[in-house]
Amino acid sequence: MNFLELIKAIILGLVEGLTEFAPVSSTGHMIIVDDMWLKTGELLGSKYVANTFKVVIQLGSILAVLVVFRNRFIDLLGLSRWMPGKAKGTSAAGPGGPRLKLMQVIVGLIPAGVLGVLFEDYIDEHLFSTATVLIGLVIGALLMIAADRFAPKQVSVETVDQISYKQAFSIGLFQCLSIWPGFSRSGSTISGGVLLGLSHRAAADFTFIMAVPIMAGASLISLVKNLEYFTMDALPFFVVGFISAFVFALLSIRFFLKLIDRIKLVPFAVYRILLAIVIWMVYF
Repeated sequence: MNFLELIKAIILGLVEGLTEFAPVSSTGHMIIVDDMWLKTGELLGSKYVANTFKVVIQLGSILAVLVVFRNRFIDLLGLSRWMPGKAKGTSAAGPGGPRLKLMQVIVGLIPAGVLGVLFEDYIDEHLFSTATVLIGLVIGALLMIAADRFAPKQVSVETVDQISYKQAFSIGLFQCLSIWPGFSRSGSTISGGVLLGLSHRAAADFTFIMAVPIMAGASLISLVKNLEYFTMDALPFFVVGFISAFVFALLSIRFFLKLIDRIKLVPFAVYRILLAIVIWMVYF
């Protein structure tokens, strides 16, 4: 591959990294950018390889989450005791207060994990298109507006450590909506969390933590299923996309976490609707 072709991987990595954790749908943005301008299916020789690329470069964003939330994951996995000089993690409530447990994360993953395995082939075949993304952008935006409008006036969960098992599972049900490209994993789960009484920051933290195993699993499944379509020529494209996604995700995560509690979800919803209108006018 020449340098200009690898620029496409950098661009898609940039789009993935900057949009993965904002509630605007990173997959939707990658599909729109690719369908309208980059045409990586032609470059990589198969739409299946191109679709897998859009899933696999999310591993770069996963690595960024692991870096930012490393202390949280060390605590969740019970590794603190094995790390010299590393104090065991505590919650915002202080030592002895409630702490997010690994089982709560697992409970939140079950609904979308099951549906993702059952419908992965159908999604790859029928839903990776600009038209379906536009539908997801608009409907997801309406959910986000509803979340800010109808959220309980009194927040019952200020930090991620206070989430109950029931709330974790309910947020997992909302995450099922993100199986539709364009709906947005963070948009659906943060909206669900806010409707269930979580603060925007607590919902965002839980969303990011859940994203690691479910994105890793989706990437692995897609990679294994489409392995036959790969050639070594595609490897540099994947590596460059991965690095690009990691760098830009690392830059965007902390910024978004500071932003979400201040501006809530409606500004992101307005952006999604305006984007859908502009793309519809240009593309169709």
